[in-house]
Amino acid sequence: MRSAYHTIILTNYLMGERYLRSIRLLSECMQLFEQASARNVRKLGFTHSQFDIIATLGNTPGMTCKELGEKTLITKGTLTGVLDRLEQKGLIQRDRGNDDRRQLFVKLTPVGEATFDDIFPKIVQSGKQRFKTYTEDDYLNLESSLLKLRQHLQDDDRA
Repeated sequence: MRSAYHTIILTNYLMGERYLRSIRLLSECMQLFEQASARNVRKLGFTHSQFDIIATLGNTPGMTCKELGEKTLITKGTLTGVLDRLEQKGLIQRDRGNDDRRQLFVKLTPVGEATFDDIFPKIVQSGKQRFKTYTEDDYLNLESSLLKLRQHLQDDDRA
């Protein structure tokens, strides 16, 4: 078991690596944003995964379970349970594919569409409030740095 002293020493050593401080800050910001978002979604009576599915299906004709899993990054095992609960609430319907009966097609029901139309703008507005002090220059600088980082990481993956 590591003592508090050893944890501090290890943290200070690791934080000596310049990029680790930046990655840690980026991670902390993302976690804080996700936590706030999850709280807002829960206030509206949904889990984060349920909202993710409703938001992904909103304004679409629907999609296959495979596509939905790829777009939401929800694992297949978790996806099935979340879809079951949304179907029980009358928010989605699942249909077998016409060409391939093994394929499940998922779409929002009219009640699901109304729910999307109601809750999606609320969640977007709530997220927007988290950035209320940001100027256009702040957004441009942040996006420029993130795009540069993403490109660098993608280039490293290709090397």
